[in-house]
Amino acid sequence: MSDSVDYATFLESRMHYDHGDGFEVADEDINPQLFDFQRALVKWACAKGRAAVFADCGLGKTPIQLEWARLVCEASNGRVLILAPLAVGAQTVREAAKFGLEAQRSHDGRPAGQITVANYERLHLFNRDDFAGVVCDESSILKSFDGATKAAVTEFMRTVRYRLLCTATAAPNDYVELGTSSEALGAMGHMDMLTCFFRNQQGNAVDTVGKWRGYAAPRAFEQPQWRFKRHAEHEFWRWVVSWARALRYPSDLGYCDDGFILPPIEERETVIAASRPLDGRLFTQVAQGLHEQRQERRATISERCEAVAEKVDHHKPVVCWCHLNAEGDLLERLIPDAVQVSGAQADEEKEERLTAFAQGEIRVLVTKPRIGGFGMNWQHCAHITVFPSNSYEQHYQSVRRCWRFGQKSPVTVDIVTTEGELGVLKNLQRKAAQADTMFSELVKHMNDELHMRRDNPYVACEEVPPWLTERR
Repeated sequence: MSDSVDYATFLESRMHYDHGDGFEVADEDINPQLFDFQRALVKWACAKGRAAVFADCGLGKTPIQLEWARLVCEASNGRVLILAPLAVGAQTVREAAKFGLEAQRSHDGRPAGQITVANYERLHLFNRDDFAGVVCDESSILKSFDGATKAAVTEFMRTVRYRLLCTATAAPNDYVELGTSSEALGAMGHMDMLTCFFRNQQGNAVDTVGKWRGYAAPRAFEQPQWRFKRHAEHEFWRWVVSWARALRYPSDLGYCDDGFILPPIEERETVIAASRPLDGRLFTQVAQGLHEQRQERRATISERCEAVAEKVDHHKPVVCWCHLNAEGDLLERLIPDAVQVSGAQADEEKEERLTAFAQGEIRVLVTKPRIGGFGMNWQHCAHITVFPSNSYEQHYQSVRRCWRFGQKSPVTVDIVTTEGELGVLKNLQRKAAQADTMFSELVKHMNDELHMRRDNPYVACEEVPPWLTERR
């Protein structure tokens, strides 16, 4: 019997479950201004020490991470660095003031008080030894396993004891993207996760710097297709639950949804007939491949922008999302009170204009999803226009800047496209359905694991052959 128990203990010790390296927090020590589910997440994340909160837009990830940062500062007598996208830093400082906390911006790499807020672009200026904890806001920035930002953030956090990741789109395309979050938290490396729980149906793999390796040479542009090993899906979710929580509503954690029911949303599609077919074509056809899609997009800039200008001809706030500089410039000219935030502007000017829109000083904002599509709270706006692209994550985050908990009005999303780009729109719709199903499954699996019996399946006593226990 004892041999069986010892062997079970050995097996458990070899598993990669994160049993926590944090500290306990009493309920009364957590800010009472937080909702009950937010307090529960803060308490859990503090106990874990290194954790991820995958909560949908508007569920209060900012107050969660601010309260976590405060408690880490008190427990460690150190500082916490909060990394955020452009303009979200200023919003985080304002949110801190609402909850009676002091958070300050830093642009030069020097700590600014106990809770320091900085943009990801400034990370290289900071010294990780100055901080006891790090928060990655909108941590989906890590999902590209061979990306430069992911590598820099992961390396920066590698020796920091307390770490917290917060995002609504942890794995917008595939479960395997969870590996980059795991690696940043130190739970398991991305490639280790793949080889532990998944099998590659093509017989090849990619190493951590993005080079091909393995026993089967890939064809050009071929990507590995990872699928769960037959026995590994249950253990995968046990492992994920050991370091992450996912929720779309408070009820996913057993709490009441009052105040967190979203208003209706209406997506209106406008398909513009192309004035002429693409070069070399007699008739207008659906664009095939990225090259033709780009051609179609550039050939129809005027028609699409004029349609958007007509739709926003009212007096309410609007966000007009675009992808090309020419689109943004034309929209700014066509819409009388529009203000553009473009990549050519200095970071300070971008942040000033994004903040002005959030405060109602600008009626129509024109910008790209990669500039303003993450982290901003624009519940005062209920009208959005978009040109569809192949990036589901950008589309989702763009819409959820306005359609998020705290929005009081029905939201209208005008999707403006052309006959030739109908394939892009269908691809986006397919990805949206796939991502919605995947996140629902993520929430379901994680919460199923949370409510299941926590006993390790390996603790059942087995009869051990005498030759294994007899001493010779």
